Amino acid sequence: MKTTSKNILIAPLNWGLGHATRCIPIIRELQRYGFTPIIASDGVALQLLQKEFPNLLTIALPSYEIEYAKDEKDFKWKIIKNSPKMIQAIFVEKKRVKALVKEYDLKGIISDNRLGVYSKKVPSVFMTHQLNVLSGKTTWISSKLHRFFIAKFTECWIPDHKELPTLTGKLGHLESSSLNLKYLGPLSRLTKKELPTRYDLMVILSGPEPQRTMLEEKLIEELQKYNGKIIFIKGKVAPEQKMEIQNHITYYNFMTSDEIETAFNESRLVLSRSGYTTVMDLAKLEKKAFFIPTPGQFEQEYLAKRFKRIGMAPFAKQNEFKSEKLLEIDLYKGFPKTNETVNWKQLFILFHGE
Repeated sequence: MKTTSKNILIAPLNWGLGHATRCIPIIRELQRYGFTPIIASDGVALQLLQKEFPNLLTIALPSYEIEYAKDEKDFKWKIIKNSPKMIQAIFVEKKRVKALVKEYDLKGIISDNRLGVYSKKVPSVFMTHQLNVLSGKTTWISSKLHRFFIAKFTECWIPDHKELPTLTGKLGHLESSSLNLKYLGPLSRLTKKELPTRYDLMVILSGPEPQRTMLEEKLIEELQKYNGKIIFIKGKVAPEQKMEIQNHITYYNFMTSDEIETAFNESRLVLSRSGYTTVMDLAKLEKKAFFIPTPGQFEQEYLAKRFKRIGMAPFAKQNEFKSEKLLEIDLYKGFPKTNETVNWKQLFILFHGE
């Protein structure tokens, strides 16, 4: 497949679906401004973007093989245990990118948390909402290590407001930094629409295994007691979409962006992980939500606690969730409208070269 010489490589990390879905608005804008995005990732992240953009060139990168522990106490150990595979993948993707720059005459690179996807020969952007990487007692070293990698890129884009009110809190803000940081404002592939309410609750799942399946099984059992209509999106990307209705719950294995946008707008309340991409979607759609952070994932636990503290959304630990806890949602104010601040034209000047 031949592409033009305004090619931009866009490479999200395959860690749940969040990194891939928040790249969707960037891919759309690149196309609008005359660039040709080339998508590079692996696993379900790549599959999702192939479904969204069937006409774009896609390239498989090596997997970081990120896997969660079944027990949250083993979360950090599992990540450490898998780190040699991750480091190996970073070396391989770095080599691969070197060849891709030449092969496709790339004019730029946008990496969403893929540490080896950059080049000294073309402008390279790293996108993250975590300048501070929370890891308990080792936060100082995980944050320092992350910023060491970010410094190799031309710019770092943070999908949040620079000033208050912010969504990321301390995750996406530093007191001082020599990094070339640009705050985009929250990014979402979704748009708020005035549609009639069809569902009392929307459940949307994501995240690496085995925790995604563990939460799915728990919620299917627990939500039998919920009094209201539910749309339940499992976040399992597959070749074919499957829909099943059981009593008051309509199940989908996955949905496209357009379908998810409709489902969000037709639902009164949302139940989900407290992943940052979901948070940005909720803010864009001004929704009320209940969070169940992924056990052991410090970033999601921090965000869930933060939104509870500032009165935006309640949360529960996965093993403590009961359907009656959803009654707490109406005691919280939900997510307020976020102001659009993304100046794409200004951002993309980086890729115009001489």
